[in-house]
Amino acid sequence: MVARQLFGTDGVRGRANVYPMTSDLALHLGQAVAGYFSAGGKTGRIIIGKDTRRSCYMFEMAMASGIMSMGADVMLVGPLPTPAIAHITSSMRADAGVVISASHNPYEDNGIKIFGADGFKLPDEAEREIEEMVLSGELDHMLPESDMVGRARRIDDAGGRYVAFCKNTFPSDLTLDGLRIVIDCANGATYKVAPAVFEELGAEVFSLGVDPDGKNINYRSGALHPESLCAAVTMYRADLGIALDGDGDRMILSDEKGQVVDGDEVMAIAATRLIAARRLKYDTVVSTVMSNIGLEKALEKAGGRLVRTRVGDRYVVEEMRQSGYNFGGEQSGHLIYLDYTTTGDGIVAALQLLAVMIREGKPLSELRQVMTRYPQVLVNVPVANKPPLEEIEEVQKAFAMAKERLKGEGRIVARYSGTEMKARVMVEGANEREAHQLADELGEVVKKACS
Repeated sequence: MVARQLFGTDGVRGRANVYPMTSDLALHLGQAVAGYFSAGGKTGRIIIGKDTRRSCYMFEMAMASGIMSMGADVMLVGPLPTPAIAHITSSMRADAGVVISASHNPYEDNGIKIFGADGFKLPDEAEREIEEMVLSGELDHMLPESDMVGRARRIDDAGGRYVAFCKNTFPSDLTLDGLRIVIDCANGATYKVAPAVFEELGAEVFSLGVDPDGKNINYRSGALHPESLCAAVTMYRADLGIALDGDGDRMILSDEKGQVVDGDEVMAIAATRLIAARRLKYDTVVSTVMSNIGLEKALEKAGGRLVRTRVGDRYVVEEMRQSGYNFGGEQSGHLIYLDYTTTGDGIVAALQLLAVMIREGKPLSELRQVMTRYPQVLVNVPVANKPPLEEIEEVQKAFAMAKERLKGEGRIVARYSGTEMKARVMVEGANEREAHQLADELGEVVKKACS
């Protein structure tokens, strides 16, 4: 089998109009997706959604052309969040869903990720098979006769379907009446649906990042840049601020004081309540190696535990499904409630947090105190290549010495970015100054070793 050359940790991703993110590759990927999901002589039905990047139009048309050229039908839903595509794929009984988005990346980038009929991201094995179909050239011999090409149609009410779905995850005995909420949609895929969800549940909504122009997605806004959100929360005297990323599968919050609340803190709040209500399966939360040790300690105090995976929400979901867990997420704001969704959903996660606030009558600044954060420092260093870090002697020696300096009161995590030529080094410890120093030192060691 051909080694993985196209798919990374979250689909195919890269700079738009530069290989592999070219129209030609998108067309062939569309053909491969159609071929994979139309096996056995049946005609597949495939959903295509996108975010607000200018290049999405180009890839949408190329993907649709490729799919139809293989005899499958296409349903176009336009700009919608990634979790919306997952939901619609499943609810409309489609064979697959395609999301054209580079998530939190700048507009120059784009990506293609694929969901199966069940609304879950494809496993590695399925991506390998699709990739092999693209790279082997076998698609040229699979094209049907001209009278068998597929058709395309638009699903005009897709946004409304998703809004209704999100609202139905919120407890039916509660409303958002009287709450003032600031929402930053990052000029991305949630710019229409997110304000609608919270307004229809009764909140007074102040919207930021709802004027996409094809180039401003994620620009100084959204989950990666919550500064404007925090300022707006204090200016409007809001009860909560919600910052979504470009494709809406993650969220970062601001409490009523204008302070950032990340995914670890939200997981601590949510999980401790789920444990108390006996709704957290096996009293276990699944997160990644990047989650703060403070989350682990908060769960232990409440009678729960934390299971860690490699970085990437897909690996969190895989562990949840394999072991029967129902809640997990990432520090970056991917929160997965498998009782409701099949992937990270920023809107749904915010609604569950709001339900806790309303039931307990407490502000977010008080709820977040359930977790005490350990100082955590992350440095990103550019690399020219990506040899396995565990095989680089000087890197492992530096890590061992750093762990001795932490004296058992911290953690060191190093990994490569799945989408960029960067290495990420995280140091966590009781002393913030020492954590900064160690992270900088280790970052330089990794950078030199991978130059």
